Amino acid sequence: MGFLRSQLIETRKLPYPSASYAGQTIVITGSNTGLGKEAARHYARLGASRLILAVRNLEKGHAARKDIQTTAAKGTAIDVWELDMAKYSSVQAFAARLDAELNRVDIFHANAGVVCPKYSVTEGNETSVTINYVSTFLLAALVLPKLKATAAQFIPHMSAASTAIKNGGLGASDGAILAAVNDPHFAGGAHWKEQYPVSKLLGVFAVRSIAKERPADAYPVTVNMVSPGLCHSELSREAEGCRRWRRGGAHDGGGSRTLVDAGVQGAKSHGQYLADCRIAQPSAVVLDNPDVQDRLWVELKAKLEAIQPGVTDNF
Repeated sequence: MGFLRSQLIETRKLPYPSASYAGQTIVITGSNTGLGKEAARHYARLGASRLILAVRNLEKGHAARKDIQTTAAKGTAIDVWELDMAKYSSVQAFAARLDAELNRVDIFHANAGVVCPKYSVTEGNETSVTINYVSTFLLAALVLPKLKATAAQFIPHMSAASTAIKNGGLGASDGAILAAVNDPHFAGGAHWKEQYPVSKLLGVFAVRSIAKERPADAYPVTVNMVSPGLCHSELSREAEGCRRWRRGGAHDGGGSRTLVDAGVQGAKSHGQYLADCRIAQPSAVVLDNPDVQDRLWVELKAKLEAIQPGVTDNF
């Protein structure tokens, strides 16, 4: 009932973004379509000085840029940069470009994600685990130094369907949780139904781990996660069954408002889960399994170190 209330009622109450973003540089991954694009439209409309659309397909990215420019404030610069979250080398190249070409980053939305209807492997993991989890936090670690230098906010978008998440495969022995999730038989092969929310659950644990190690009162960057609900977007384009009970997002900006709101919640939201433009409680799976959270954090850091030694020091 809480989910239905959020989808059908709370959407009408979500605040429409109205603050000025003059002087700010904002980066949004997965921003050529759906929520990322509509969030970018809000920032452009509200006068962000520079907006980076990080996209896998440059042609679609430039089309999105052209569309967003029609409602952008005068003086907003919009750039399209390539980023393929399915390739660690692309994540590393994007982060290196960000460090070299941007003198500041005020808000970073790690919004890119994927729903996989069938089992596949990318970079040695099940594909949604690579894109929604490992690459997301590799990217986070690589861009955090720039955000720390800016001393502003880092807002990774963790769209976790917590009320639907199950605990299957997360009770594995130490060092084996990710191996269990990556197994082709995980969740009985119902990957778009189970693997996607679990890949997002892993991200919820990771954001909480960052805040546990680096509390808000001693950290210059706000790291939080946000669930926009189920929205009209291209996230579920490969999984027909995902297209029920969707909140308006790509069309009316309802879901995108939650992304923009996450960038102004401030230090009180550090390590927190946001829904309907306010701090909310994640699922019982998260709250009742601090040991799983700690074990996953050890596994994730080991995986990131194997990709790029020393990168976890950035957290």
